[in-house]
Amino acid sequence: MTAVPSSARQEAHLTPRKRSAPRSPNALSEAWEIRTQQVKAESAAANAASDAKSARLKALRLEKEREEALASPKDDKASAPKKPRMKRFVVK
Repeated sequence: MTAVPSSARQEAHLTPRKRSAPRSPNALSEAWEIRTQQVKAESAAANAASDAKSARLKALRLEKEREEALASPKDDKASAPKKPRMKRFVVK
């Protein structure tokens, strides 16, 4: 085991300690509300990022579809040669 120098132990005592929560009657409910607000804000930010990504991808997809529609012929059926119809024979 490595011994900690005495100067490091003295510095550790000089640093102020943080208390986890203020000691008041409403400390737990206030801490809960703060955490709830933080979670809601984080969730809203994630949702906004997801919505922005979806909108960007949709715009790219629509642009690609538009370019493909302009590059391809308008009516595939009109460009294809028509098959001649067979004559029907009526048997009496």
